[in-house]
Amino acid sequence: MELYLIKYFLAVVEAGSFTRAAKRVFVTQPTLSSGVKKLEDQLGQSLFERTNRRVFLTNAGTKFLPRAKAIMHECNMAMQVLSEDTASPVLRIGLLSTISPEIARKLFMSFRTEHPEVVITVFDGTEQELLNRTEDRSLDYALTLSRSKQPDHLIPLLTEGYKFVLAKDHPLVGKSIVTAQDLSDEHMVVRSRCEVLSETSRYFTDQNIRPRLIYRTNNDERAIAMVASGLGGTILPDCMTNNDRIAAFTLKGFDYQRTIALITPHFRMQDHTQAAAIDFENHAQNYQF
Repeated sequence: MELYLIKYFLAVVEAGSFTRAAKRVFVTQPTLSSGVKKLEDQLGQSLFERTNRRVFLTNAGTKFLPRAKAIMHECNMAMQVLSEDTASPVLRIGLLSTISPEIARKLFMSFRTEHPEVVITVFDGTEQELLNRTEDRSLDYALTLSRSKQPDHLIPLLTEGYKFVLAKDHPLVGKSIVTAQDLSDEHMVVRSRCEVLSETSRYFTDQNIRPRLIYRTNNDERAIAMVASGLGGTILPDCMTNNDRIAAFTLKGFDYQRTIALITPHFRMQDHTQAAAIDFENHAQNYQF
């Protein structure tokens, strides 16, 4: 069984589709599909059920998943041991795609100012991708949302709410609070990776308001650009609303919050990085966001 086949399998699990998985492992979609088929042939079992929109693990795929993660974990640990460099400790940190890059920039910059000898590598991903990569030890830390069932491996960093945003020249500018009725004629820009997407839809539906959906994207910068152009509005976490191209409003009755946290390692690192890791955890815990 070749290692790249297991990488293909895990990429499909993380991405939820063969097309997105192919982009993550830098191959064409037919190449990835052929690799997964080869793995299935070797195992004698189908690993995925395929539909028009998504793929789902079969029973065999569900059983194989923890073993595949364990295999990748051992490979990652072997590479880490062989690449140790006591002069340059490396911290591998995952960053949730819906967290403002300014939060990460300020945290990393302040830590590097105090510890210039530490190398930081960063991986962007979804919640599930970051969770998988911390489990198989291809990441040391993950800056993500606090949903873990193991609170002893979490350092809460900040809690924030959400705002509804519109173009800077919108007629509603000047109001601090808006209602669903105020937005009844507005168009909606949908951030497909927004963690309160279903809550947003339910909020408007419960008040018999159904804004027209005119753009859907998993790229938050594009969503903000479309809002700034006047095409419509969207829901953003507070950390993304500090933008001079848009105006932010408190949405009456939309009281959801999220807590951003640092998922810490479930394992002890190699000696040459352990001290740097402790310093980073202390720095993150004491940093004023």
